[in-house]
Amino acid sequence: MPEQASPRGTFLRIAAHINGQIAADPGMKELPALADVMAEYMVSRGVALRAFRVLQQEGVAEPVPGARWRVVRPGESVDRRPLAERIAELITAEGLNVGAAFLSEGELSDRFKVSRPTISKALAQLEAAGLLTEGGQGKRRSVRALPSQQEDLKS
Repeated sequence: MPEQASPRGTFLRIAAHINGQIAADPGMKELPALADVMAEYMVSRGVALRAFRVLQQEGVAEPVPGARWRVVRPGESVDRRPLAERIAELITAEGLNVGAAFLSEGELSDRFKVSRPTISKALAQLEAAGLLTEGGQGKRRSVRALPSQQEDLKS
């Protein structure tokens, strides 16, 4: 059976090739887009995802909700706390008081490098926790309460 006719092992070859790209380019921060991998290697989405999961198991990459897979490099520190916790921390880091206007979804999306829908979900958690007022079309959120260390934003 020709090598291309069998998908068995194809994902391993793709993972090895991408791993080589990561090693060759120290500035690489994200894996190629899934669609690009599918087109370049002429494989299905499932095969491309299996290749990414191999890289994850090797500790070379990790998925990022709402964004592309991130390259993990030894000694590099990445904040892996839930997004809602990191956004809540901005209230104290920016010195915001109760009633102060909060950053927009677009500003937060740019700052955290994640999609706006992902930001919206995190902000909904902060609204439910009572830290922010509700936002809406043309309505800016404001700080409702200051976060404490004990608050659970994971719900």
